[in-house]
Amino acid sequence: MIEKSHKHVNCEACAVRSNSIFAHLTGEDVANLDHHKSCQFYKKNQTIFVEGSYPRGVYCVNHGKVKIYALGDEGKEQIVHIAKAGEVIGFRAMLSGESYKLSASTLEDSNICFVSKDDFLNMMDTLPSLRNSLIQELSKELGERAIFITNLAQKTVRERLAYSLMILADIYGDEPINLSREDLANFVGTATETLIRLLKELKEEGLIDTQTRKIFITKKEELIQLAGGHR
Repeated sequence: MIEKSHKHVNCEACAVRSNSIFAHLTGEDVANLDHHKSCQFYKKNQTIFVEGSYPRGVYCVNHGKVKIYALGDEGKEQIVHIAKAGEVIGFRAMLSGESYKLSASTLEDSNICFVSKDDFLNMMDTLPSLRNSLIQELSKELGERAIFITNLAQKTVRERLAYSLMILADIYGDEPINLSREDLANFVGTATETLIRLLKELKEEGLIDTQTRKIFITKKEELIQLAGGHR
């Protein structure tokens, strides 16, 4: 768990700012961002925002991981994205002036910074580098969501699982994939029982290894082939 003393993060010293839309800010602009943001520690499974509410600002993940998801008619989650450290979430609804179409909650203990709507929009108006980074992020996300939807519609569940594991391997980096089986099933878009059976098959085939809920990819190229060439 993050100690409370780690809750307040200085933007200039932030280790993940280089991976965010704030990467190109320098000097006085970084100091201005630091002055206008606040930080908060979130426990695992704590809600950040919910579908239907209206955005008050944007959230930057300093430490931890956040799931972005929609709820189906029967309350089942469909996870559409997992945000890692450095990612800014919640700005799409804020820019559109509409309510959130998705919900967000933490997958693990997380430290998350917040910039109010007025402050963020003011920075966008005065900082071309931030505006350009935001446009690039929106364009990138549009392409990724198109691929995600296509995979959900056209791949088998086994192929979707392999594809999802490759995405998660990128998100977790050197660490093992560490999701509950229910969250992983909601990311793949299948029933938890089906997910558990397919994980067992992949383990028996030597493509992955598991230790309790942690998943280790042992044969990356074979898994990429099964996923349909995702890299």
